[in-house]
Amino acid sequence: MTQRRVATVAVPPQPGQRTSAAARLRVLLVEDDDADAFLVSELLDEADAAVDLVNAKSLADARPLMAGADCVLLDLGLPDAQGLDGLRQVLAQSGGAAVCVLTGRQDEHLGVVAVAEGAQDYLVKGQVDGVLLTRALRYAVERKRADDDALRLREVELRQAESARLERGLLPRPLMETDRIRVHPFYRPGRHAALIGGDFYDVVQSTPDRVDLIVGDVCGHGADEAALGVMLRVAWRALVLARVPDDAVLPALEQVLISERRLPETFTTVATVRIDLAANRATVRLAGHPTPLLLSNGRVAPVPAPNGLLLGVAPRPPRVYDLEFDSDDWSLLMYTDGLIEGRVGAGDDRLDVPGLVELVEAGRDVPLADLPGWLVGRAEDGNGGPLADDVAMLLVTSGGGR
Repeated sequence: MTQRRVATVAVPPQPGQRTSAAARLRVLLVEDDDADAFLVSELLDEADAAVDLVNAKSLADARPLMAGADCVLLDLGLPDAQGLDGLRQVLAQSGGAAVCVLTGRQDEHLGVVAVAEGAQDYLVKGQVDGVLLTRALRYAVERKRADDDALRLREVELRQAESARLERGLLPRPLMETDRIRVHPFYRPGRHAALIGGDFYDVVQSTPDRVDLIVGDVCGHGADEAALGVMLRVAWRALVLARVPDDAVLPALEQVLISERRLPETFTTVATVRIDLAANRATVRLAGHPTPLLLSNGRVAPVPAPNGLLLGVAPRPPRVYDLEFDSDDWSLLMYTDGLIEGRVGAGDDRLDVPGLVELVEAGRDVPLADLPGWLVGRAEDGNGGPLADDVAMLLVTSGGGR
């Protein structure tokens, strides 16, 4: 293995090239013929090219050197790799390096096939001078970067499209016909690694006097968690519409979670509320989820419902809390913990439920339809920036709402 360093560049950057085009290129020449390797080195010397050239005489010698190369200049007739098979091996191991192939005059058609296989360019031995060789190497590097950028952009677009589909599944339209209550849903994706989470909500009216609501949060972030959240939401809606007995709904939902989760440690928190419109009352069930807030008679207070175990940890139905509304003007705020886990000030203190109560009290003049968004804005102000976790909310109101 030989290395030849040459003088700094005399070839000016070409139009459209990046400003870094004049930087030295690290080129790995994989060529077992000493005469051909010497010719490549001489051509680069003649062009006064800014290239650090390293020669490996076999694919085995080249493998450990590929990670540090900007471009691999590959002969298709090596002692341990022949033709397109050698090219495929190099393409699989070259990482971010561009790949140019060297062919003989009689194998020019092979160069065309090599480009179709993924090489950035091909060069015919004896038909290039130093300037053309240098230009081809630089163009190959820039073409590889452009291809990688286009691939990354496509991957981002696909992830965004996937996230949009999952969000639509997590955030359905309320299935409700009554006008005796109003529901204001809200969802804000978090900024945790730019990944969608598993927060979800749903609203279903199954009889003229009965409305069911759920807010849930699958632990973790990413497509798997979001897809699991969609499955749980759809399963819950099906159970409610099928008139499954109240105490059997969450245990059945837990069975769906256990059977569909990818990892055994994945759990979910949920809060469910069943509103009896005729009796002006509700039943609340909490499974490891933050307690809803009740707005009534000018006051804001957490609903004192007992908090049961998380779904997916130790199956056990949560206890029921009966909530009697003492007037026709009330609101119930259900939310995920992303809203209350933001920091308050410069320390490590969190907003938590008491802080949320204070925010809701401070927003008494905010229209109820705008209150969820207003609360997130104030929480982000206290956090000093966007909240790390997703936030899902349901604000259900009756009468004047306060």
